[in-house]
Amino acid sequence: MPILEVHQIHTYYGNIHALKGISLSVEPAEIVTLIGANGAGKSTTLKTITGLLRPRQGGVIFEGEDLRRYKAHEIVFKGVAMVPEGRGIFGRLTVDENLDMGAYSRKDRAGIARDLERVFHLFPRLKERRHQVAGTLSGGEQQMLATGRALMAHPRLLLMDEPSMGLAPILVEGIFDTIREINKEGTTILLVEQNAHMALQVAHRGYVLQTGQIVLSDTAEALRKNPVVQKAYLGIG
Repeated sequence: MPILEVHQIHTYYGNIHALKGISLSVEPAEIVTLIGANGAGKSTTLKTITGLLRPRQGGVIFEGEDLRRYKAHEIVFKGVAMVPEGRGIFGRLTVDENLDMGAYSRKDRAGIARDLERVFHLFPRLKERRHQVAGTLSGGEQQMLATGRALMAHPRLLLMDEPSMGLAPILVEGIFDTIREINKEGTTILLVEQNAHMALQVAHRGYVLQTGQIVLSDTAEALRKNPVVQKAYLGIG
């Protein structure tokens, strides 16, 4: 049974019809990626799943329950967390304080302590800078912090919106290695990523969005070999 099922969602920005009947599913322990050009609806899909936007039609089913009944902060309590586009860290707080904010939905102190050690294992740089003000971190370190903060909610489904955006190429490889490691530890991931080449290397399956509609879906390997995908998103052909 899928951990997430999105059924025929229609989402609007005012009168602009941004998502036009999108349906997708994510199985437990999968990495699924959404690829497409700017404005295709990738981030809008994530915002609709997390309750930041409300669809006018359709359903968002997480572990058998319709998330449309809940507000965005309540959806975090349900086990869904997002690493937002642009990172969205609290720049005036320290690294430690940002990570504490990620665990606001939890009361299990022992579990919080274990997840903090998990974050520091994934990102040793954050441990070195745990008392540093987050706004003074480098772009790569801020991306680590945004990811670590989301993991502190101990999500069963992690949504990641453009994690490699604005990072130097040498750091991008490290971010995708981390995505693989998080997934191997059991966290299901839905990934939006402009770097289609890297996204399809790390994902199990993928969906291609165009102007608010899904036009292709397949295994990541098949999408990498698809001539349309190669030409439009991978710079091949």
